[in-house]
Amino acid sequence: MRKIIKQVKLLKPFKIDDIVIEQDDRFPGAYLIDLPMDSVPDHNWQDNFEKVWKSSQNLWDRKLFVIGDKLRLVTTVDNFDEKLVWIERVINETNEKIEEYNRQIRKEEKRTEDVTKQMLDEEMAKVEMIRHSLRQRFA
Repeated sequence: MRKIIKQVKLLKPFKIDDIVIEQDDRFPGAYLIDLPMDSVPDHNWQDNFEKVWKSSQNLWDRKLFVIGDKLRLVTTVDNFDEKLVWIERVINETNEKIEEYNRQIRKEEKRTEDVTKQMLDEEMAKVEMIRHSLRQRFA
């Protein structure tokens, strides 16, 4: 059975001085920046997140990875403010996809509940018919 997926956001506010910022040994001029998220996302959220950021047109100078409850940005310092806006947009688009998925799950659950209720109602009607016959015959 499919389940509702929790949305994830950047943790706000957070202590700027606690943010890990290191030079990336693999890419000259690039930095690793770990941004805190409000929770550890499940694998479905991470899959959607990866699809959204990889479909972005701005891949040449940035990459994003989920590591526990952190979002690791690998990037240069060029246009850093724009990159922060981009990160929030990627997270928002991911959460929109998750919300659409969750709406589908809720619809399916509602349909299942409606069918189950209808079946129970029909079963109760049959039981009541049997009782009615018993009352007529033996009461």
